[in-house]
Amino acid sequence: MPNVNLEFSPVAMIALNAIIALMMFGVSLELRADDFRRILRAPKAPAIGMLVQFLLLPAATCGLTLLLPIDPHLALGMILVATCPSGTFSNIMTWLARGNVAVSASVTGVSSLTAGIFTPLNFALYAGLNPETRALLTTISVDPVELLAMVVLVLILPMVAGMALGKRRPHLARKLEKPLRHFSLLVLLAFVGGALVKNVEQFIEHFHLFFWLVVTLNTMALGLGYLCARLWRLSEADVRAVTLETGIHNSALGMALIFTFFPQAGGMLLIAAFWGCWQLLAGLLLALYWSRRAPLALPAGEATP
Repeated sequence: MPNVNLEFSPVAMIALNAIIALMMFGVSLELRADDFRRILRAPKAPAIGMLVQFLLLPAATCGLTLLLPIDPHLALGMILVATCPSGTFSNIMTWLARGNVAVSASVTGVSSLTAGIFTPLNFALYAGLNPETRALLTTISVDPVELLAMVVLVLILPMVAGMALGKRRPHLARKLEKPLRHFSLLVLLAFVGGALVKNVEQFIEHFHLFFWLVVTLNTMALGLGYLCARLWRLSEADVRAVTLETGIHNSALGMALIFTFFPQAGGMLLIAAFWGCWQLLAGLLLALYWSRRAPLALPAGEATP
């Protein structure tokens, strides 16, 4: 693969981190401690979502990078995206798809809170299993403590702050939640759009290399979520939630990590930036398809615990 040099300023890196923090704060305004207790009371659907997201998908992605003749930078980008937690817009997609929003919110919240552990751990593990990406990692200095600190700052702290405001000032939180969600989406789209415009020649030149990788990876993520949910006989509303949770990841976090730790790995950013656009399109199309019919309930005696 030819050398890819994407242009982004330090100000853009700070702005992206601020966008992620704002998104997490906004989505957390409607989260409550009961959303996490729900996992203990009815753990099956959220547990399957977490299993696919933090175990099966990263492992399958690593296997894909081993089987296919993929450039190491692109392979590293695929592994990073696969190890990121679910994205905040999975909750909106689940709502549009008439799925179980409670399950979606639980998985988003827990995966974001645990991303400080699982994202660095999974990324180091699976990037190290592939000889090509392992060789690339040896040329890049990644401080695990700094990586953990960044995830805590842009995900966990804003989430805790949002939940605290939502609990203490519920009326204010309800007023802020929708505008913040829309504003953060517009700002993120503007950021990605600006990045595409600034580096349009690079994206066009390498489009044939990363397009099919992103589409394949996103299809595999959605398929794994759907298949596992069906195999464990979840209700259809839960199936829709788990599928969208595993197919929509926090690609903005992936981009921020790349900016910070892999600024010269343009191939990684190609994957993360296009994933952010593609997953929204694929998720929206799937959600609109499901929205045309109400989910079927499980037969009596087969309800999930």
